[in-house]
Amino acid sequence: MQSTQVRAIGRVERQNAAKLSRRAALLGTAKAIAMYALLTAVAAIMVFPFLWMLSTAFKPRVECYIYPPTLIPTRWSLENIRDVMARIPIWRYIANTAYLATVGTLANILVCTMAAYSFARLRFPGRDQIFFLYLGTMMIPHAVTMIPSFVLMRYLGWMDTWRAIIIPGMGSAFGTFLMRQFFLSIPNELEDAARIDGAGRARVFVQILIPLAVPALVTLTIFGFRSRWNEFLWPLLVLSTKEKFPIQVGLSAFRYEFGTLTHLMMTGAAMSVLPLMILFMAAQKYFVRGVVLSGIKG
Repeated sequence: MQSTQVRAIGRVERQNAAKLSRRAALLGTAKAIAMYALLTAVAAIMVFPFLWMLSTAFKPRVECYIYPPTLIPTRWSLENIRDVMARIPIWRYIANTAYLATVGTLANILVCTMAAYSFARLRFPGRDQIFFLYLGTMMIPHAVTMIPSFVLMRYLGWMDTWRAIIIPGMGSAFGTFLMRQFFLSIPNELEDAARIDGAGRARVFVQILIPLAVPALVTLTIFGFRSRWNEFLWPLLVLSTKEKFPIQVGLSAFRYEFGTLTHLMMTGAAMSVLPLMILFMAAQKYFVRGVVLSGIKG
């Protein structure tokens, strides 16, 4: 009799546990669905302006100004793209921007990587204090240093040259911090083993640390390339020759020269942003991995 009661109690407990498990599973599923719905809505809000810009680039001119507006063109047309190419040397602007962004990014990677290695691996007096002082420069607004930098460019005779854009941006506190965090995550035993085999610091840096730091390097490349591609104010201040303009300054000059033609401005912006989208999609895997491994939090 007692064993029967024990079995009945055990069966009831198992049934209750199964019910609680099903409820927990349903609750977890509901939370996941709600989270995905929220993220989808936020993503749609963020992507909508980009889709509208692309849509406007392929609309006929008349359709760009109708009310109510349409997201999908009723007739796909290359009229706006041809008009932009006829009015401004947009491919020249894009080539200038690609050169400035590529050279500036490579120079920034070189300087930041060597500085990060010094702060992460070398020991010298005041290392941590110097690093935190350098990191503190991130709190200084760019507008504060713009006038002294402009005066320095005039003193050096670099006005209206690409050197005035590339050289001042060769190092960055953020890039140094990013690479330092990644180097700190690499075990010291790898370097010790290489030194036992006779490798010097330069060989360890080039042949061991750099290959391991590819995700962080790709992340720094994307951040740096995007920043230099979208740079506007500083090139506007130091450049005066139209043939040297990057794309952002060129589009601004186009607006002042021909007025605010919304359909052409949207088309030019769409043409200028596509290289960035291609770069990000190609390097997305390394970008996410680099952010995770370097400890950068959003």
